[in-house]
Amino acid sequence: MNHLENALKKTARAVTNEVERLLPKGDGLDSRLFEAMSYAILAGGKRLRPFLVVTSSQLFNVLPNSALRVAAAVEMAHTYSLIHDDLPAMDNDDLRRGKLTCHIKFDEATAILAGDGLITLAFGILGDEKTHSDAEVRCRLITSLAGSAGGRGMVGGQMIDLAAENEGLDIGAITRLQRMKTGELIAFSCTAGAILGKAPEQAYDALHGYAHDLGLAFQITDDLLDTLGNEENLGKRAGKDAEAGKATFVSILGADRAREQANMLADQAIAHLEMFDEKADVLREIARFVVERQN
Repeated sequence: MNHLENALKKTARAVTNEVERLLPKGDGLDSRLFEAMSYAILAGGKRLRPFLVVTSSQLFNVLPNSALRVAAAVEMAHTYSLIHDDLPAMDNDDLRRGKLTCHIKFDEATAILAGDGLITLAFGILGDEKTHSDAEVRCRLITSLAGSAGGRGMVGGQMIDLAAENEGLDIGAITRLQRMKTGELIAFSCTAGAILGKAPEQAYDALHGYAHDLGLAFQITDDLLDTLGNEENLGKRAGKDAEAGKATFVSILGADRAREQANMLADQAIAHLEMFDEKADVLREIARFVVERQN
């Protein structure tokens, strides 16, 4: 196992432990809600976004506990989006991370509430003084996540994605869709360390540029895996975009050109990190990992 795989697994364990510690417990009629929240967020996954939070925080000597709390909040926001995306009214999926989706395991109403519970808990964590002693930093974390997750970010991207089933999107529209739906939360994850560390705007902008290219490379690889991968490796149903008639990077560019584009974006992402010297080597490894992964 290489250094990056070790680091990913170590951070995933730490984030999972932090999530378990932060999740509410119920012993009454609300206990089913907390069970569903726990089921969805503890189902596994690469924990890539939390890893980006932790790794970007290390560039600025952020306290590990602060970084870990923000990493847990990011994973809650991400899991909320997955729960809602999987619903019959949206993508109508029955598998996620190799397990039954939340609405299949429980029911649709409980799944909706579980997603609501996770995203609101995420904001509560960011606003807590345990995350950072400076209220200005906490406010910037909250407004940044709100922008990334809201109508101009993840939620708006999902709206465009739903409309894409009936619209012939060109490459520019698909790029905008994926920048919003996938890229904005990755951007928050990459820049959270700069916010926590009160870094200069030049450092924040460099990480934002890195995240922009990384997010698109990640999504193009997702499209390739959906087209060429299999359900066993992916932990979810493959080929669903083609079945729905959605335009994707692969359907427009073809698999070979799409792969070239993903590799070019990974190289561009790495170029943004020049100012950090060897301190950003793990982020450079992540850029290559994103385009070489098999799930």
